[in-house]
Amino acid sequence: MDVRRQSTASKIIIGREDLDRDGDSSVGEILKRLPGVTVGGTPGRGGDIRMRGMGSGYTQILINGERMPRGFSLDTLSPDQVERIEIIRAPVAEFTTQAVAGIINIVLREDYKQKDSQLKLADSVEQGRHGPNISLTSPGENGALNYTFSGSVFQNRRRNESFTDNVINDQDAQRIVDQSTGVSSGVHLSPRVEYKFSNGDKLALQPFLLYSRSQSNGSSLLDQLDGQAAPYEFADIHTESHVYVSRLFSNYNHRMDDGAKLELKFGLGKSENNSDTNRLQTGQAIGSEQLITTNNTSDTVSSIGAKYSKILSNGHSIATGFNADWTRRSETEVATNNGAPTFDGSGDNLSAQIRQLAAYIQDEWEINPNWSANAGLRWEGIQTSSTLPTGEVNNKSGVWAPLFHLVWRIPDMPKDQLRSSITHSYRPPSLNDIIALPSLAQNNSPINPDRIGNPYLKPEVANGIDFGYEHYLSHSGILAANFFYRDIRNLIRHETSLVNGRWVAAPVNLDSATTRGIELEAKFELQDFFPQAPNIALRSNYSHFWSSVTDIQGPNNRIDQQPSQTANLGMDYKLAKLPLTLGGNINWTPAYIVQSSTTQANSIGLKRQVDMYALWKFSITSQLRFSVNNAVNSDYLTSTISSLGYPEVSSVVTPTYTTYSLRWELKY
Repeated sequence: MDVRRQSTASKIIIGREDLDRDGDSSVGEILKRLPGVTVGGTPGRGGDIRMRGMGSGYTQILINGERMPRGFSLDTLSPDQVERIEIIRAPVAEFTTQAVAGIINIVLREDYKQKDSQLKLADSVEQGRHGPNISLTSPGENGALNYTFSGSVFQNRRRNESFTDNVINDQDAQRIVDQSTGVSSGVHLSPRVEYKFSNGDKLALQPFLLYSRSQSNGSSLLDQLDGQAAPYEFADIHTESHVYVSRLFSNYNHRMDDGAKLELKFGLGKSENNSDTNRLQTGQAIGSEQLITTNNTSDTVSSIGAKYSKILSNGHSIATGFNADWTRRSETEVATNNGAPTFDGSGDNLSAQIRQLAAYIQDEWEINPNWSANAGLRWEGIQTSSTLPTGEVNNKSGVWAPLFHLVWRIPDMPKDQLRSSITHSYRPPSLNDIIALPSLAQNNSPINPDRIGNPYLKPEVANGIDFGYEHYLSHSGILAANFFYRDIRNLIRHETSLVNGRWVAAPVNLDSATTRGIELEAKFELQDFFPQAPNIALRSNYSHFWSSVTDIQGPNNRIDQQPSQTANLGMDYKLAKLPLTLGGNINWTPAYIVQSSTTQANSIGLKRQVDMYALWKFSITSQLRFSVNNAVNSDYLTSTISSLGYPEVSSVVTPTYTTYSLRWELKY
């Protein structure tokens, strides 16, 4: 809380106490409870992490200040390997400005201060299927060398099912029942080594390794209700995938004689994502079809960076630096139907190179005890070049981003302060939106189209304003309100059209959009207001969002995937006469509709997730934690409505499940 209070930019810090509190198995489960953060997809199954409700790509998620590697998901990262989470609401020059909604920086275990090793043994059960997890954190030192080993081994077993009803021209057309059972296993390793030289310089090395393997068996039953020929009647599906991610973070810090600091960074990484799907489908109209899809994707990454900083005598702290990273991607997709290729270029290799450069200068100014300012300027450029069967594709973009943050600590009110920020940020097109190989839909229609890329996409750019008020309480409490506004140009949306007899969706640039919202937060202990009250801590937040897309007529012409509001209410109760702590959290996002184009709308149903935990502390070295995730396992409803070609509605009902977890936490 002290770091948050002293920061000139609006920042929320989630430390070890909050990371451990609810016994979550993944970082994604923690993030959903934070102010203004929503998680897409089915409750309990993870999904896109979003700030301000804005869809995929608007929130920049970093690992140790660098972009997440391809194939990596926060749903697979154990909280035990994380030192802290930083939520930065408005971009600053030191970090990337590819953050229209904000930045979430996941900082892995750093210099471990405790001498004890921590071992956590856990098992979770969903529908009778077990998911064991073992994590270990062990520190040590040898003279000038400090090290920490942090790693985890996990396995998940899950069953998924969904029921889809397609209505065409106001008539029931199809009923589809999908179900699958699968198992995924993996290991995470994130050791850290730091050496302190005699002159005070420090060198830190932190490898990050992930390997996971998953396989699933499923089926799809399609009942054609309108008398038309069914694209298939029954499908048996087997999928296997392997994900391997390796990354090396290195950091060298040198303190100069004049008090300045020089920080050098260097990184290397490689990731591989391989998947194989074998789909055997039958039907009266098609006979028997064996659809085999194999995708092999490999990314090689290297990065360098430098930062020079110095505190000046007049209250200014100057920092300047640069970052550069290069990614080379190789992707091969083979898709066949009874041995024959399903699209032109099946089996050809797609190679792409991505170069990202950035330079910045930033001035942190302590004007006086009541005023602080942060002014910066950052330039970022991205160049993508790729080789496709159809020829070479190039896309280049660059953005200058002035940024300004101001804090006023109100005189004679030491617990109160006001914040304001003026920022310029952008959202570049994703690599898949520029050069993706075709993705074919099995049940092709306007609401289930094939997908292709668009090499001529421009980046979205946004001008933003943030304004906030914070009142700090004792015992790490806070009452806060934050308002934001973003004006976005060159908005990227997907439009569907009929091409050679098939419906195809491709990304395009629209004119503009605006979004604004208010985020409220209250976190305190009852004893802050009532000294004789029980030892109960309350935490709550509420956010309301508005948005409008210029080129799409309303109502509901909102930013894609943005709900109108979201809220959390949590409580922790530490009993006075027993070594027992009880707590829980309610996460709520109401149903909403987004008009995603002039011919298509998406409806997302109510999401209400209730989590609870009980912690029994046997001693200072041993405690047992029991948690219940998604205690109210209501069905999750989504639907897509299209008026393109003919009226069509696709409604999907996805059951959700309760997960019970038991974790034994030891220190030795």
